[in-house]
Amino acid sequence: MAGLQQTNSEKILLSWVRQSTRDYPQVSVTNFTTSWSDGLAFNALLHSHRPDLFDWNAVASQHSPVQRLDHAFNMARQHLGIEKLLDPEDVATACPDKKSILMYVTSLFQVLPQQVTMEAIREVEMLPRHSRVAREEHIQVHQQQRFSQEVSGVCFPTALKCWVP
Repeated sequence: MAGLQQTNSEKILLSWVRQSTRDYPQVSVTNFTTSWSDGLAFNALLHSHRPDLFDWNAVASQHSPVQRLDHAFNMARQHLGIEKLLDPEDVATACPDKKSILMYVTSLFQVLPQQVTMEAIREVEMLPRHSRVAREEHIQVHQQQRFSQEVSGVCFPTALKCWVP
């Protein structure tokens, strides 16, 4: 039941983000990992609800991903009271952490207008599965493989033996 609730929560959150950023052609949010790494989605989400805070074109065209992320996190902290929970360098990667992105976007959802249409939810349901899930699963497998390579030959005291893949 908790898994179903989480899935529905993610679907509603993704629907809200897509609906909010629809008017930003540079932004295409299809997941809670890679869609956020360039910083455009965070800024578009803020700008769609608070266009008075900054010039979208200046942010979108003149900054690196780390600068855009830093901008969005600073705007959210200064004007919405959301603590800077993420480091831009941790998000501006090939595969940012899904749970961290979800946590931060949920924080935005709690303070910004939350109107989500059924059309937006249906649109998310119609996204190709590979756009939403397979890509995220591929990223998780890649992270696990990289972790396995890093811990190769490391001793685990609780198991009282060494593990070598």
